[in-house]
Amino acid sequence: MKKKVVLIVLLLFGVVVIFDKLVMPFYISQGSVRVVPDVSNLQYEDAERKLRHAGLEARKSYYVKYLSGVDSNIVLSQMPAAGMEVKPGRNVYLVLNRRDKPTFAMPDLLGRPEFDARQAAARLELTLDGVQITPVTSQEEDGKVLSQSIPPQTVVTSGTAVSIIVGKYQESSEGTKKVIVPDVLGMSLGQAQQIISDAGLGEGKITTEYSAILVPNTVISQKPAVGTYVSPGQQVELTVVTAE
Repeated sequence: MKKKVVLIVLLLFGVVVIFDKLVMPFYISQGSVRVVPDVSNLQYEDAERKLRHAGLEARKSYYVKYLSGVDSNIVLSQMPAAGMEVKPGRNVYLVLNRRDKPTFAMPDLLGRPEFDARQAAARLELTLDGVQITPVTSQEEDGKVLSQSIPPQTVVTSGTAVSIIVGKYQESSEGTKKVIVPDVLGMSLGQAQQIISDAGLGEGKITTEYSAILVPNTVISQKPAVGTYVSPGQQVELTVVTAE
């Protein structure tokens, strides 16, 4: 029985040796393997053509996240890697950038230190279009974000431009004191006027605009815009809906 087992083992070993020393060299000598060409940084169509010429098949795949500023048709990487020997007709996966920018809710930057706001914008690949400095009389607001051009929770995409206003502490004086224009959009005219007055601002020109679908006497526009820093007493112009 032992002799039979030994004989089988020797037979299998012989088959492996013959395959390794005779069959594989013959297989390779007959051109039965292909060397994967380097197609990284090529346009996908050019890379596909180059692989086909080498007897291989291109397969499109995508990077795990969107990369801003990167052409969505450029090959970022490939698998198998360039220089590897593979069988003819082997699939070569070409990694491209995602075409669609991901969407997400605009973060709330209000009250954050300027550095934190910049870090958050960079992490989400938002473009910080501008940082405006405005004097504040409260030390708690020094270096903090007081306003952002895109309201929190607004759906945005990578690369969206946003600007912020950052406070800089100064000793209180009439020449430097600023107030924020309140948001009165959607309020009745009477409510809006009261809010504006309570904020230390003046009543400016009232303009009417006809609408058949909006509630009459509702504020639909204001100037200066919401969140703007202005001097006390600054007049705020309003546009309200009229049904006639």
